[in-house]
Amino acid sequence: MPVTSVRYRTGGLHEPGRVAKLAHDPPPGVEIEPIPAGATLAGMLADGQIDALYTPRVPNGFGQGRVRRLFADPRREEERYFAETGIFPVMHVVVLRREVYEQRPWLAQSLYKAFEQARREAAARLAETAAGASLLPWAYAEAERTRDVMGTDFWTYGLAGNEDTLRTFVRYSFEQGLISREREPAGLFAPETRESYVI
Repeated sequence: MPVTSVRYRTGGLHEPGRVAKLAHDPPPGVEIEPIPAGATLAGMLADGQIDALYTPRVPNGFGQGRVRRLFADPRREEERYFAETGIFPVMHVVVLRREVYEQRPWLAQSLYKAFEQARREAAARLAETAAGASLLPWAYAEAERTRDVMGTDFWTYGLAGNEDTLRTFVRYSFEQGLISREREPAGLFAPETRESYVI
């Protein structure tokens, strides 16, 4: 679907008045506008004033009236997509301001080391059977099922293991006019984060 086929609206999910923290510079033909003052995205979705919403939080009214997921079984769709492409979309990125990086280039590797160590510790807790990592009764079985589907390193950090996902992300961004040129995934990382190290 072309990026220009959607009209984008920004605003607060449950509280009105949220404004964008960064200026948008969309490519020609992409419409991004704030919702009316006093409105919320969740309310507009429930009222049918917007057709869809993507957000990290479940909107109020989910499962009531017209507010539902796009796919009846999103897990099945995500597993199918992963099986076909090997891609599980990147969830977050860590970015350093260029001036901070240029003044302290060691900071990139230090941040990467810290996040990688935290990831490994979180993964180890998921593998622990003596004490649950959460209150979910089948959390260990869920982690086991995820490993069966995606392998043992299902939250890969950094460049290694993410090249295909990042190459696809860059290609989509270029095709949709969101970036001016395609680049190799390695170019998205500070060189220090690609160096070997010991945690």
